[in-house]
Formats: sequence, structure tokens, C-alpha cells
Amino acid sequence: MNNRLVIYGAELCNEGRRFMGTLVVEGTRISHIHEGTDMPLPAEGAQVVDGRGMLLLPGVIDDHVHMRDPGLTRKATMDTESAAAAAGVVTTVMDMPNVVPQTVTLERVEEKLAYASCHCHVNHAFYLGATNDNINEIRNADPRRIPGIKLFMGSSTGNMLVDKRGQLERIFRESPMLVMAHCEDTARITSRMKEVAQRCGTDDPDVTHHAEIRDAGCCLMSSRLAVEMALEAGARLHIAHLTTAAETEMVRRLHNPLISAEACVAHLLYTDADYQRLGTRIKCNPSIKSAADRDALRRAVADGTIPIVATDHAPHLLSEKEGGCRTAMSGMPMVELSLPSMLEMAGEGLFSIERVVEAMCHNPARLFQIDRRGFLREGYQADMVLVRPCKGYKVEGSRLHSLCGWSPREGDTLHWQVERTWVNGRQVWDGRQVDRSVMGEALVFDR
Repeated sequence: MNNRLVIYGAELCNEGRRFMGTLVVEGTRISHIHEGTDMPLPAEGAQVVDGRGMLLLPGVIDDHVHMRDPGLTRKATMDTESAAAAAGVVTTVMDMPNVVPQTVTLERVEEKLAYASCHCHVNHAFYLGATNDNINEIRNADPRRIPGIKLFMGSSTGNMLVDKRGQLERIFRESPMLVMAHCEDTARITSRMKEVAQRCGTDDPDVTHHAEIRDAGCCLMSSRLAVEMALEAGARLHIAHLTTAAETEMVRRLHNPLISAEACVAHLLYTDADYQRLGTRIKCNPSIKSAADRDALRRAVADGTIPIVATDHAPHLLSEKEGGCRTAMSGMPMVELSLPSMLEMAGEGLFSIERVVEAMCHNPARLFQIDRRGFLREGYQADMVLVRPCKGYKVEGSRLHSLCGWSPREGDTLHWQVERTWVNGRQVWDGRQVDRSVMGEALVFDR
């Protein structure tokens, strides 16, 4: 059986350039990239794909997803969420530890890796979660198998808050790898909730108050503390889901290679005015904030101050999204629509397509030092996607692959269609369905 794949006629977008060319895959890796409109003669029996009129991109690497396995599978499963990723051109996911039981020991990381080997349709890695008392697990973590330590410096879904100053300092000082921090000040959130609840006359204020409770101040206070501790310890800090203009300016002024940040697609799309229209469907932590904050995030993605765009894909059942600021679950599914959403924003002139590829493919590979992924390069793993511009289609929740069956983007019109997705040279999405026989590989980090 010939295991050669030839994709010709597409416009390749890679490392700041767009050019017409042909890409050849042998087995699991890219073997040759030919620039130009002429197609090299393929080997007999090779699979040939006509990419004319399409963009060929590296597969998206999403450093922030919640697949919900184990223990929360009423919301989502590794099978369904990795299928959603594949249908949305995400070929690599890094999964969060706030599941049941929580991924706070090395043994549980290994259990998830073993399970993913036969249930996850894209490449994968699993964070080790920090707690107030698992410093020995953190100290012994293997930097080549684990992307980073996930640290909740603010309370959120899963109740993994680390709030002891001494333990926070030890985590930054002793972690053998990057620390990815969820930064919100819990004391301020508690105080703000009490104030708003008293003013509204209810213990569960309407979601329109969510950005008032989890406000810019609670994010900035916590982010500043994380930066202070990281710099003092000489640690590598990655601030998850930046949401405020003030934090963006802090990162810009620091311009320090030890400190980086991610923006999430939802925070680039929405503002607090959208609570009126979408309600709890866009309730997430940290909250979606003002138009000024959103616009600052967009500018920071465009100029590279924020190097990475991810999703914080966090599916919940719609029944769990009922209620207000206190009771409605925080989080939304986004992984299947992340790249189409970003390409839509690129079409609006907010940033270039090259910048989208940099933020969603190249920079995650660089930041986490992922071995041979994130680029269209000879010798690299063949994680690739074909997308094409189209006249437009409306997003329908029933057609999405996440188990929860809904999206905050339902009813929106998008103009980019995902045609094909390959993971390690195998086609996992053909434009219509996911090939569930395809399994991704565990990431290796070149540290």
C-alpha cells in the first residue's frame, strides 16, 4: 500500500508567507514542499488532493481545552471533543486538570494519556494541576511529557484554588516547566458578589452583572501577583485567557521572555453588551468585559503582544447554563469554530491570516517547545488543514460535534469552510464526517 499523499494547487500559509505550492507527505511526516504552480509527478498509487482555491495551513494547536474526561462525561467526552477539534482544524489539544478525579498526580496524568491513546482523535497532552499540597508531584513531573503546571490563582470550575502564599511561591520556584495561571483575585470576587447581590436584591444576580463582579480589577491584581512571583523565582509564566486592557498593557511593558499570555476566541468576539443578547451562553471565567478591553486584546493579538490565541473550550449542558452570576456554569464550547471565527475577524481587517496562523499554530509550538509540530516544514509531522472561503453558512448547533450540542455562535454567518483535516498524515475530517478510527499521538516536548 502506497502511503504517499500529494496536495497540489493550494495556497500554503506558513511562517509569515503565502505561496502557491505542492506538499508531499510520506507516512506521518511532510517529506517535500514544492513552491510554484507546477505539480511534481506523484508516485504511482499516491493519494492526490486538489487544493485549488483553498488555503493549506498547519493544524491548530489549542493549548487550553476541557474535554471533561474523566468524571464529567455528561457534558463532553474525549471522543466527542476531539472529534469537534478535528472538524474545526484543531489537530492538537492540551487538556485541563479540573475533572473528576482531578489530574493532580502523575499517576492520573499517565491514566489520561493511556485513555487518550484509543479515544482521542487528535494529538494531545495533559496539564498537571497544582494544589496547596502536591509540590512533590510538581517537582517530579517530566517536562518532556507534560506541557505545564496549571495553577488556579482564582476560584473557577472544579474548585482547584491555590491560595496559600507560601505554596504559590514554592510552585513558581520548584516547577520544572512552565506555569500556566488562571488569574483572578478570589477575595475581590467574593466582595463584589456580595455588593452586587445586595444592590440587586437577589443572591443570584442576572448574568449582565458578571463583568461587574469578576471585574478588571480582580484580574489585574492576580496577574500582577503571578508576574511578581514568577520574576522573583525566575520561572516561566503563561497567563491564561487575558481579558483586560490593563493586563495587556502590563505584558507589553514587561516585554520579558519569561512572561507570556494567551487570548481566547470568545474574549476577542464578544463584549459585556452581548450578555443582553446571549445571556449565560457567554458566561465564562474570567468574564467577557468591555468593548475597550476586547479591542485592546485584538490589537495585542495583531501586534504580537499576546502571542497565542486559544479557546478555553469548556462545554456544559444548556441546563447547567441556567441561572445567574452565581448558579449558571461558566464556560462555553468553542474548539470547532475557533479557526473559522479567527479567519472571519481577519476578513474584517483586525489582523492578517498570517498572524492568525502565527498565534494558533506556530507560537504554541514554540512556547511549549513541541517536537516537530506547528509548522509546514519538511520532516515535521503532517498535521495540516485545508480551508476555503465560501459564500457563507449559518452555524447550527445540531451540526456541531461537541456532546453538549450548542454554541454561542448559533445563527451567526461564517465565510470559511473546513474542507479536510489530517493528523499525522491520516485524514480525520473529510468535510462531512470524522473518521473515528484515527487516533492522535501524545505530544513530546523538546526540553
